[in-house]
Amino acid sequence: MSTPRNALGRGIGALIPSQRPTPRADDAPRSTSPAELPIASIDPNPDQPRRVFAEAELESLASSIRIHGVLQPVVVRRAGDRYELIVGERRWRAAQRAGLDSIPAVVAEVDADDRLEVALVENVQRSDLNPIELAIAFRALADTGATQEEIGRRVGLDRSSIANHLRLLDLSKETQADLESGRLTMGHAKALLQIGNPERRRALRDRILAEGLSVRAAELLATPPARTESAARRPRTAPSPELQQLADSMRRRFQTRVRIAGGAERGRVEIEYFGADDLSRISALLLGDV
Repeated sequence: MSTPRNALGRGIGALIPSQRPTPRADDAPRSTSPAELPIASIDPNPDQPRRVFAEAELESLASSIRIHGVLQPVVVRRAGDRYELIVGERRWRAAQRAGLDSIPAVVAEVDADDRLEVALVENVQRSDLNPIELAIAFRALADTGATQEEIGRRVGLDRSSIANHLRLLDLSKETQADLESGRLTMGHAKALLQIGNPERRRALRDRILAEGLSVRAAELLATPPARTESAARRPRTAPSPELQQLADSMRRRFQTRVRIAGGAERGRVEIEYFGADDLSRISALLLGDV
């Protein structure tokens, strides 16, 4: 990617020239003053990190534009004899729906290699991206050789936030779709990532969606049960294969952690629950009420 980079972390304003260059006959306007550009001459940004454009939001914005017009110009770059969006794709889409032929736009001097980063910074500042959109954009920047620390400095986030988002791409496509739609939160995703086994991870994901589990409940289900200090001092005896198989069957049946301590002659069965609703659900299963 081109240099210098220190301007990018300050947003799109740092990339627009403060003075108007001397125009040439074949040049598009390149100043901070917006110009009316034909909507048909503008193409979407191929590196746009935003992947989800809610239909209801677009229609609402289009209705506003029909009445008030586009109040904030989009930002574009010159791409041959056309223009390429850098910031403002939602406004551009809504303006098309509103039936506008032109849209106010600022033509900025932005290299093609920088368009992802500029669009990403702008969306981060507006909190406009869902976790997966952020993760994909951060991965694209990392693929250019940028470290997590560098990405964090450019977009104004700490390194741990960058790392947590990148880890989301280790989740299944189905779970990523849940994050994009808002069915799962970032907290739920972190809990799921604590589970290495794909089948267990899928089972917990299904339970979160089916029962509307809180992040805390998901974290407890994803984390192995803590051992008491006295139990930690005692040597652990591996359960027999038969008891382990029984515990596994009960775990699948009750969709929660089940532990059998002891042997075939004497011992105890521990079934964990998280909240009153969870206790009622397990009780119904135990008592045969379902």
